Amino acid sequence: MLDDTDTAAVQVDNVLEVNNIEVIYNHVILVLKGVSLNVPKGGITALLGGNGAGKTTTLKAISGLLASERGEVTKGSIKYRGEPIHHADPAETVKKGVVQVMEGRHCFEHLTIEENLLTGAYTRSDGTAAINADLEMVYDYFPRLKERRRSQAGYTSGGEQQMCAVGRALMSKPETILLDEPSMGLAPQLVEQIFEIVKSINEEQGVTFLLAEQNTNVALRFAHYGYILESGRVVMDGPAKDLRENQDVKEFYLGLSDEGRKSYRDVRSYRRRKRWLS
Repeated sequence: MLDDTDTAAVQVDNVLEVNNIEVIYNHVILVLKGVSLNVPKGGITALLGGNGAGKTTTLKAISGLLASERGEVTKGSIKYRGEPIHHADPAETVKKGVVQVMEGRHCFEHLTIEENLLTGAYTRSDGTAAINADLEMVYDYFPRLKERRRSQAGYTSGGEQQMCAVGRALMSKPETILLDEPSMGLAPQLVEQIFEIVKSINEEQGVTFLLAEQNTNVALRFAHYGYILESGRVVMDGPAKDLRENQDVKEFYLGLSDEGRKSYRDVRSYRRRKRWLS
């Protein structure tokens, strides 16, 4: 039998709990159909799936940004540190320590890189010295941003804008970052660099990450746990290492099988079989 110490050791401190949520847009379109997931404190959790699977909608349901797109959580619950947040105002969610980095590298194009970063500290009240210290921390993680600190964000590269978006989120001193499609539109070398920095922030600052990503291969190399979404449902989940070795995931998402790389036609045929939904 486990004693109290052993029991505590195997318990997972889930900072975020999504329980069987449904999301409807415009009172008509059902996008999420009973999604449940847990995000452990201090971990990197990946939300995987193709375009239209429901990844971004899940993140927006957590951050409270659905209302801006006429979406709403109609069933289920979302709890952060045990408190319901699925009907909370987005600003209140940020105050609780949850910040979303939107898909598409959203920056204020007319502001400089440094001005963009400082907007992330807008809600803070711990003084200029603390904010400046965190600005230097961001520059330590993203040296390229320090070089471009006086440049107008709209004239920087896609990779620099993605770094700026993550850095701006860090400036709010978040406990949890919801990171939406960080690899989108970036060269493979930059994708690796972004994920390496995410890993460093997670390990050194203790920031929890829930990241939505189509690039299953890179996401599962850096995440601790993964959920695979398809058509608004979680169809598979498990430790990232197990998902990387899972034959279904290899064939469908990585285009690999025991015989080697599969053709797109084979993958499409495999998709129609949907073995994990049977």
